[in-house]
Amino acid sequence: MNGDTLHSIGELARRTGLTVKTIRFYSDRGIVAPTDRSPAGYRLYDTDAVARLDLVRTLRELGLDLPTIRKVVDRELSLPEVAAAHAEALAVQIRVLRLRRAVLTAVAERGSTLEETELMHRLAQLSEAERRRLIGDFLDAVFGGPDAALACAGVMRSLTPELPDNPEPEQVQAWVELAEMSLDPDFRAVLRRMAEYQAAEQARSETTGPHRDIAAAVRDQAGPALAAGIDPASPQADPIVAAFSAHYAHLLARPDDVELRRRLATRLEGVNDPRRERYLQLLAVVNGWPAPESLAPVLDWSVQALRVRTQQ
Repeated sequence: MNGDTLHSIGELARRTGLTVKTIRFYSDRGIVAPTDRSPAGYRLYDTDAVARLDLVRTLRELGLDLPTIRKVVDRELSLPEVAAAHAEALAVQIRVLRLRRAVLTAVAERGSTLEETELMHRLAQLSEAERRRLIGDFLDAVFGGPDAALACAGVMRSLTPELPDNPEPEQVQAWVELAEMSLDPDFRAVLRRMAEYQAAEQARSETTGPHRDIAAAVRDQAGPALAAGIDPASPQADPIVAAFSAHYAHLLARPDDVELRRRLATRLEGVNDPRRERYLQLLAVVNGWPAPESLAPVLDWSVQALRVRTQQ
């Protein structure tokens, strides 16, 4: 006991800022027991009770339950151990709340139906293993299953989302939309055709030598023309089209003719599918990568330039 000073429950309430009812409640549960009683039978507390109540209030504000608090103040449990366990529990709650917030925000922004809301909620709740299975199935459908894994390993990794353990709401929203896209059969078919084109080009390059990705080659050739405001249908665009068309002809070991340019236009239209660009944007958000460069303007220009020159 700190000296002989004893406090009534009312005095203790004034010193701690707690109500008499709250202190009596803690006292009845043995968390802050009275030191003595007055001749009239009223509870009396020593000065140590003030510090004890301050600790109890702090732990309650941090969300600890009363049985745990009693064990802590009685030194039956280590406060650091209790704090660590409680922090872990809070981390789980925070993650759940982030998921809920992300889904509700997406529902509000997209005006989702009940069915879409249910799907988004289910996708947001997937475990890491379930997310990997979903994306694995998506990539297998696009690249042709396990047999293609070695040949396409780099590309597959570049298309794989990795949601962090403690994602931001924006990352959760991006993951949900990305997962929805990965379940879309039409989107899978679009990427599958692109993968088949790329595989054929890669096979050709074994005889024609190393080559740059056709979309990157077209970007480098057509980008400056687009920036300069050159009309894709004008004669000024002829040498630009000839340059990236010749690159594609060399890649496929075929003549640069009308048929090849039509094929190239179709190839670029596939790359220019807005769903592909959206997937890459969402992927960057989920993985915390820089936002990808948009190829849409330069691909639009290039496809138009090719179509104009292959009309019959």
